[in-house]
Amino acid sequence: MSFRGFQKSVVRAPQQFKAKFNIGEHTKDSIYLDAERRFDEVEKETKKLHDESKHYADAINGMLSHQIEFSRAMTEVYKPISGSVSDPESYISESNEAGIRACEEYEAVVKDLQETLAPELEMIETRVIRPANELLDVIRVIRKTAVKREHKKLDYDRHRLALKKLQDKKEKSLKDEKALYKAESDLEQSAQDFNYFNDLLKDELPKLFHLERQFIQPLFQSFYYMQLNVFYTLHEKMQQCDIGYFDLTRDIEEAFESKRGAIQDEAEKLTIVHFRKTGGKRPLNQSKYGTRPALEAGPRPLAITAGPSSSSTYDYDADKNSSNGSKDGADDRSQYHGYASASSARRSEDVDRPPPPYSAIGSGGLHSPSKFGGFGNATSSSGSTNALAAAVAAKSKPPPPPKPKPTRLSAVPAPETVTALYDYAAAQEGDLGFRAGDVIEIVTRTGNANEWWEGKLNGRQGQFPGNYVQLNS
Repeated sequence: MSFRGFQKSVVRAPQQFKAKFNIGEHTKDSIYLDAERRFDEVEKETKKLHDESKHYADAINGMLSHQIEFSRAMTEVYKPISGSVSDPESYISESNEAGIRACEEYEAVVKDLQETLAPELEMIETRVIRPANELLDVIRVIRKTAVKREHKKLDYDRHRLALKKLQDKKEKSLKDEKALYKAESDLEQSAQDFNYFNDLLKDELPKLFHLERQFIQPLFQSFYYMQLNVFYTLHEKMQQCDIGYFDLTRDIEEAFESKRGAIQDEAEKLTIVHFRKTGGKRPLNQSKYGTRPALEAGPRPLAITAGPSSSSTYDYDADKNSSNGSKDGADDRSQYHGYASASSARRSEDVDRPPPPYSAIGSGGLHSPSKFGGFGNATSSSGSTNALAAAVAAKSKPPPPPKPKPTRLSAVPAPETVTALYDYAAAQEGDLGFRAGDVIEIVTRTGNANEWWEGKLNGRQGQFPGNYVQLNS
């Protein structure tokens, strides 16, 4: 828009606002309003004819191209998937040769059909889409004339109201007389401009409607027969499609069920198909981080094993959940020794550290464990003393020994283990990831291999799918 056009828009804005909300007096021509409504319909329908004709031609081309790509995709599905290019000896023919030939024949039929329909689609472009586009160009020019007529009407109403306002003044000054003279001149000029465009459109729009009917009628008939020819060609080509792989005389569903056979039942027997679908839910009393069995829920004691020699060894448990005090007494030590031996064999994360040499344990008993998880050493006959054990022993007195464990815990059965058959990556927090060949200690499991079990591996505890492992005898 030019600067002059912008100025005119600003001047017309008040009158345009009044016309939009029907405020004040406005010039109305019922004959033109009726012609304008018909013109709007012609513009709308012509644009629709142009767009829909183009969509139809594009849809036919797109459908044929889709059929070709579909045939190529099915060919790739039917091709063998075994063997390796680098090792031709491992190649095993698992392809569906008949299916591949059927796909190739179907692709050839569709390509021939695409070439046959190309002239028909080109005719739609030249005889329907292009003429409709030319008619739209004519309508756009007429639309500009209608917009200019609307602007002249706004100017005419604006000058007419300004003149009436000056004429209604009872006492007019010299300035008002000059303004009145200018308003009369502007009104006369705006009336001439408005009447010119108004009469032009009222006279020529009916002629356009008559010509438009004569233009659209053969256009519509041509489009109808072109579509009929396209569908007839499609029907004839597909009717002559003779591919031995397909039996077109049978019902579609019947032929599909016959070709499928028992493939669906065999596929549903695969465990991986129902892996997530039949997986058991976690128990309500078990969080996603897993729970500890009743035997290991309590504190785990550190065991001291004593042999006949003067130097003994002790087992150091690096588990962060085990941090209890030492146990005193020869009877308790022998009882704990049996439990700790089985427990250390069951936990793969236990770390054995060789103890410092010391002499036989004196009557003072064992010292309390240090903050590092070890035990203080008793005083040797030569007077040498472990500095760390002496410091800990000096700080606090050893705690009283706990009550003896029940006899049912004196001999713990060997833990149940499984061997991983496949690699499993933890999908979420609380899952236990492992690699094929890892030995996993079972914490809890069900009798169904398609559910989630809980186990421990390398200090980590979590859930894993039961059908990924094999029980060890």
